[in-house]
Parts: sequence; structure tokens; C-alpha cells
Amino acid sequence: MTSVDLNADMGESFGPWVMGQDAALLEVITSANIACGFHAGDPDVMAQTMATAVARGTGIGAHPGFPDLQGFGRRKMQLSHDSLRNLVAYQFGAARAMAHAAGGAVRHLKLHGALANMCAADEGMARAAYEGALSVDPEIIVMVLAATAQQRAVEALGCRWAGEIFADRAYNDDATLVDRSLEGAVIHDAELAARRMVAMVQAGAIITESGKKIPAAVDTICLHGDGKTALDIARHVRRALEAAGVTLEVFQGRWGAV
Repeated sequence: MTSVDLNADMGESFGPWVMGQDAALLEVITSANIACGFHAGDPDVMAQTMATAVARGTGIGAHPGFPDLQGFGRRKMQLSHDSLRNLVAYQFGAARAMAHAAGGAVRHLKLHGALANMCAADEGMARAAYEGALSVDPEIIVMVLAATAQQRAVEALGCRWAGEIFADRAYNDDATLVDRSLEGAVIHDAELAARRMVAMVQAGAIITESGKKIPAAVDTICLHGDGKTALDIARHVRRALEAAGVTLEVFQGRWGAV
């Protein structure tokens, strides 16, 4: 029987400014990627989100990004590989400490925003970022954008990893995400998103805007929580997968090449 994990980025509020629908999403997902204070989040938000995830038995992940609160980590930055390793290690360490204080543990890591997109196109950059995390915990499961340079990096590193696809984002023919500035890049139709996810999980492939099927490790599906239709999409995707006989469970990760 086919199984898949459902993940969402969260813990992205800052002080009194609320971002996303974390509590509601935690009713839908099986894994949570929690911001580490650089692109979003703060110590109080991290503590609250970690505690809620622990209480629900949700898999906890660190979600490091560029140091860019104003731009929400979606603006490109140029860093040396050494600085990138330190940037990721620092945020990962903070997430591990906060999870431990909440009675839980961080089991995976997923890069955020522009950092993730740049690493999806640059294997050397992706490798440096993941080396930063692995220097802290060699057993961490690295969540990667399936069939991109991120995946090539983890395969070369020989670490444990999980492949991710997106419910609400359109794909280019090289398996990268369509730029958010382009029309149709972000999907708002919940029923369309649900149909796409069932089709991709069943095919074991990313289906691009042109209809091309790219064989992929479909271990987890990202359900964003910061848009007007995001929660509706998350609920539709979960119902559609369950109706198709797909089991929803926390991913265990894989080793080596697909």
C-alpha cells in the first residue's frame, strides 16, 4: 500500500504578528517544519510551536532560512559555503534545543524560501548547507526538493533523506518550482491541488505544467499554511489521498540514490 507524509512550514509568527494557521494545520499534517528565528519566528513562537507538535505526536523538523525577517527569507543572498554551513548549523542547533526543552526531538531538516530554491539549482551550495546540519547531527533526515540538485547533494553525501513535492506550487520541466512572480506559480484551487497530489503520488512522479512526468521520490507533500486558501487545500489534499487508499504517516527517510 502507498504511504506518504504531509508536512507544513510553521512557527513563522513574530511577536504579536501572526503568520499562518499553525493550530489548524497541525490537525491535518504529520510533520512540521518549524522556523528557527532567521527568516521568521522567535524564541517564544518556537517554544509554543514545538510544544504543540510534541503534544500531537507530529514529526518535528528544523526550517532554517536566510537572515531576512523583512523579506521572509524569499530574497536571494550570496554567502560563502563556510558561512552557509555555519548559518544552517546555528539554526539547527537552536531548533534542537527548543525541541528538547519541549520534551521532543528534531528528526528532519528542510531549507526555507530563497535558500531552498537556490540549493535546488546549485548542488555545491546544497551540499554546504546540509554539511552544516550533518555536523550537528549525522543522523538527521534531510528533506529535499525531489529530483533537483538538493537530491543530488544528499545522494553524494550518503545521508538519510526524504523527497518532497508541493501541493500548491507549479513545476518547471527540470523539477524546480515555477517562480512565484509568474502567473499560475501558486495554486489556489483546493480541488485541483488535491487531484494533482493523488496523481503524483500514484505515479511516483512530479507532473510539470507541460504534462511531463519526472520520476521522483515522493515521500512527503508540502502543505503551506500562509495563504488564504492554504488550509482548505491542506484539508482537500488529505481527504483525497485517504479516499484514494493512500496511508498518511511520518516518513522514515531513505538512503542512497533512488
